[in-house]
Amino acid sequence: MLRSLWSFLKRHKKKCLFLGTFLGGVYLLGKYGQKKIREIQEREAAEYIAQARRQYHFESNQRTCNMTVLSMLPTLRDALMHQLNSECLTSVLKNRPANKLEIWEDLKIIRLTELITVVKQAVHKVFGSPDFGTVLSTCLNRGFSRLLDNMAEFFRPTEQDLCQNGSVNSLSSVSLPLAKIIPIINGQIHSVCSETPSHFVQDLLMMEQVKDFAANVYEAFSTPQQLEK
Repeated sequence: MLRSLWSFLKRHKKKCLFLGTFLGGVYLLGKYGQKKIREIQEREAAEYIAQARRQYHFESNQRTCNMTVLSMLPTLRDALMHQLNSECLTSVLKNRPANKLEIWEDLKIIRLTELITVVKQAVHKVFGSPDFGTVLSTCLNRGFSRLLDNMAEFFRPTEQDLCQNGSVNSLSSVSLPLAKIIPIINGQIHSVCSETPSHFVQDLLMMEQVKDFAANVYEAFSTPQQLEK
């Protein structure tokens, strides 16, 4: 039997060599393919883990930054109140001075200055880089739009006004005495810079433009060493 097998191999030596070479090549190619597939899978897994780590690190940084911004608002409010000191004018008005009209005018200017400064400073804390005017402008527009929406609630016509005028075309046709407007402005200042989480500032922090900017800054300045922590 062995002799017959040997005779068969001698007769078909070239075919056997070709077949052996082909099968060996297929085997080696299969092993090489398995190795490459395993390397690709390992690389994809490593990239996925790295991406997940970057995402977690970025979101952790964002939460820390957001909490820092919110915690700074009461300090901003106290600094504004100290610099502008509108409470002093309010106390003077309670004594009915002769120049109360001048004091009312000063109080109006101070309160409006406080309110505008609060909105702008809140926006600058969220987005303070001068190199990105588009996002800064968007934040300011959103901030003042939200502020006007909040204040508009106090200018809605009463049922008595509707009965007298029949209808009110817009909020601009509603008027309030300055003595009522000042407390409204004061309330908005405390609302924006409250010690509890401010929805006003949180809306700015959650804007897509701000998130995209934060992600770009993170990608530009983060290092692999930071991601390994």
